[in-house]
Amino acid sequence: MRRNFVEFPISQMNEPAQPSERYYASTQYLLPADEAETKRLNKQHAIIVSAFEGRLSLAPISLKTGDRVLESAAGSGIWALEFFEFNRTNGITIDMECIDISSKQFPAERPPEMRFSINTIAQLPSEWIDRFHYIHQRLMVAAMNDSLWRSAIFELIRVIRPGGWVELLEIEMETLGWGIGPRSKQLCTLIQTMNAEKGVIGDLSFYLPASLKGAGFSDVRCVTRHVSIGGELGCDGKDYREAGDNEDNRKKGYSSEEWRDIWMGMKGPVIRGGGYGIVNSEEEYQALLEDSLLEWKSSREAYTTFYTILARKSL
Repeated sequence: MRRNFVEFPISQMNEPAQPSERYYASTQYLLPADEAETKRLNKQHAIIVSAFEGRLSLAPISLKTGDRVLESAAGSGIWALEFFEFNRTNGITIDMECIDISSKQFPAERPPEMRFSINTIAQLPSEWIDRFHYIHQRLMVAAMNDSLWRSAIFELIRVIRPGGWVELLEIEMETLGWGIGPRSKQLCTLIQTMNAEKGVIGDLSFYLPASLKGAGFSDVRCVTRHVSIGGELGCDGKDYREAGDNEDNRKKGYSSEEWRDIWMGMKGPVIRGGGYGIVNSEEEYQALLEDSLLEWKSSREAYTTFYTILARKSL
């Protein structure tokens, strides 16, 4: 069955518009697709790459000029552009297809070997059969339910070449390590309730490897990295960033503000969902986020977890 993803600004919904006029590309996807989100994603890209020791890819691939690579959920294209340039610096010019359900965040400039198009991983073009040597996808947890994941995995094995690798990077959304005080625990409860209503699968480190194996992929593996959140305030209440403290272990993770901004982007779905028993208005949600931010700033216990799931199509 064909799944249509309709682009529309939140202000065109039947629900009240948000003052910020955030743009959401799909009712299923919980995060916006606008300029503010592009800036946030580009900052997050650096955090993710740092978490995996500066590597753009963990797949054991050896590409050559002309090989085809698919980037799903391309967003701003930052990963694809850096991956393309990394290979070109090493004398390899790859052929890249970059897809997303909205073109709002696509880069204005890119090499001619890179093509950006509106497509969904749940239904790729029918002519793409055994086409790609490598497929990369990042952070689709907030966009997918079980039905969409099943369709996506079917498509992945259809379009990847025999011997090719699929690499899926995801974030933990079931066991949340950033509820470290009363307000941030309330926020965790709200997010988990919304995820359950949307059918979001939070434990992708278990779900995806099992699903990939079931679809016929081999050499399936999962690499885990924990990333810190906040902790900017010392025992004296001063922000280490203002004091010139250059602790690498804090800078590699999310700042409290960066982590807050993720959930700020979900304000539209939260308010349309009635606040999920935790908040009753935009103002209450904003207050919840700001109170949570203070808890993250004052603690060095908050963290999140990234997973890179790798799988190879058998020859």
